[in-house]
Amino acid sequence: MAPPLAAAQFAAALRVEGLTVVEVGDWAGHHRNAMGPWGPMHGVMIHHTVTRGSQLTVDLCRDGYTGLPGPLCHGVITKDGKVHLVGYGRANHAGLGDDDVLRAVIAETSLPVDDERTTDGNRHFYGFECENLGDGEDPWPAVQLEAIERAAAAVCRRHGWNERSVIGHLEWQPGKTDPRGFTMADMRSRIGARLGSTTPDVPLPAPKRPKVSLARLREAARTNPGMPGTPITYDGVRVWEAALVDEGLLAKGRLDGHFGSDTQEATSRWQERCGFRGRKPGQPADGIPGSASAGLLGAKHGFDVIA
Repeated sequence: MAPPLAAAQFAAALRVEGLTVVEVGDWAGHHRNAMGPWGPMHGVMIHHTVTRGSQLTVDLCRDGYTGLPGPLCHGVITKDGKVHLVGYGRANHAGLGDDDVLRAVIAETSLPVDDERTTDGNRHFYGFECENLGDGEDPWPAVQLEAIERAAAAVCRRHGWNERSVIGHLEWQPGKTDPRGFTMADMRSRIGARLGSTTPDVPLPAPKRPKVSLARLREAARTNPGMPGTPITYDGVRVWEAALVDEGLLAKGRLDGHFGSDTQEATSRWQERCGFRGRKPGQPADGIPGSASAGLLGAKHGFDVIA
């Protein structure tokens, strides 16, 4: 039986474990406690988000969506290895799960197959949502996997739990698949190894910065807005669009990797924000990424623009 950590203790434990922690707004007072009890705490649950883009992911996990109000977890672990604290208290992340699984987590023994939805998991588990599309193809950067390991170990270390107190959503509720792309057995092995060592005093390694081809970005910008049929696709467009979403220039729903007319208009507004204008007086910027405006967006949002 473990009462929940105080919010300040939770954040401090993550930082002591060497994590970069981002406190989002009034996270410590953002919860669903009016809907039911929170605690005693018995474990940590890991999820994937089925999203792309750090800001979009953090906002969704903080605010929730129609039919499922936020917070949807306590911490969001983005692909760069940062932990964004979005809520603290009861959160809509675990749902109803198997009481046999809960007993195994409490006893820190092997997990049975989850085949019931009888027990309130939101009451008993800390939740970490991890940015990933969950399709089995979206990669898990090494820095993100290490952050998941460290975050789970931080909570276990503070409570005196071992790695068997950490489970995936797929091990709790029938029909769930998250997290997909790594196994919880492997993650628990990593967490166990970390808990067997002394508390780390070194930060996570710096994440690798995405590289975006300016030539391919310009090709998509010139072709896709007015092109019938299947547009040119390029992963760098998603990186570009995610940065525009973070700047508040592009609606989240238009982040599709297609560089459509909305993305071109958002790019034009970014160019004007950088001081660029059209060729004629009063004419808006053309919305075709140039080296200067692209370099400025990349420098601000963590990607490198290459030729």
